[in-house]
Amino acid sequence: MAKEQAIDFDKEMVGTIEVPKADRMDLDALSEWFTANVEGFEGPLSYTKFKGGQSNPTYRIDTPARSYVLRRQPFGKLLPSAHAVDREYTVMHALGPTGFPVPKTYGLCEDPEVIGSKFFVMGLADGRSLWNGSLPNNTPAERKEIYNSMIDTFADLHTKDPVAIGLGDFGKPTDYCARQISRWSKQYKLSETEHMPQMERLIEWLPETIPPQHESSVVHGDYRLDNMIFRPDSNEVLAVLDWELSTLGDPIADFSYLMLNWHNPHDGRAGLEGLDLKELGIPSQDEAVERYVARTGYPVPPMDWYFAYNLFRLAGIMQGIKKRVIDGTASSAHAKSMSERVAPLVDRAYQFATAAGMD
Repeated sequence: MAKEQAIDFDKEMVGTIEVPKADRMDLDALSEWFTANVEGFEGPLSYTKFKGGQSNPTYRIDTPARSYVLRRQPFGKLLPSAHAVDREYTVMHALGPTGFPVPKTYGLCEDPEVIGSKFFVMGLADGRSLWNGSLPNNTPAERKEIYNSMIDTFADLHTKDPVAIGLGDFGKPTDYCARQISRWSKQYKLSETEHMPQMERLIEWLPETIPPQHESSVVHGDYRLDNMIFRPDSNEVLAVLDWELSTLGDPIADFSYLMLNWHNPHDGRAGLEGLDLKELGIPSQDEAVERYVARTGYPVPPMDWYFAYNLFRLAGIMQGIKKRVIDGTASSAHAKSMSERVAPLVDRAYQFATAAGMD
């Protein structure tokens, strides 16, 4: 297997940096919490901050014997229901014993007095982070294995019985898209910085045209290449990360979010549009759908409506980031460039909605 080498975008996003002043934590208080709550912990501890991510600040915690990852809410005022680190912990804690690839969970702290916000601690998944959907440092055969593993892992998530694994009350199992549209419409309005007529039309049209939900499962909400770690010695998924948006809901809406990458322009991230997929060894959209259907048994309808829905949802998320950039509370330098994606996301959502029948 070709060794994964950093590309320019990886250099910006992968790895750790010295913790910026605004993101520092009380290490004495943190060490005291670790001692009381993390089995096997032995200090002293030190920490750095992961470069990637702008939603929940994430740190590498090192001790003489072991390394951990700490993920916390941002400091300061937060939008309602945003930055749900407690939900991230809950779903990973439930999935781990089933054999699904998630980091080991060590503890959740819901007392903001300890470091200034809620946080949880998990194990460090020691593998490869991949950001570029074209996988430029891999062979066609390796690319196929990576994509197949990503699709199979997603299918396995969607066929877990939430009740059987203790997640029966993790969310409402029905009306997922309606609830998501309502949530992100409200979040968008709470963080709105300018009037966008196309967004207003989507807010009006989407809830009137929701396809029927045939199944219910745990949904990840942000399943993509850079939210997983791959094994260092094979092309299998080692750990799925970033469960902030997870709940119970429609697996097809969740799966279509991944499929959007086949329509997103290739820009050094997960987008695949414009690439010769056959030459690269990457499955086509039809092949990816066929593999997912074979593993789940779930029918996948035409996805234009779902693409519009997911892009609308992304626009709502990015608008929240944009507002935090303006307010000075975003936790990553990358957040500013992310915040500039709101208008293009709305434009593309509108195009897919038109293709799905919106007048």
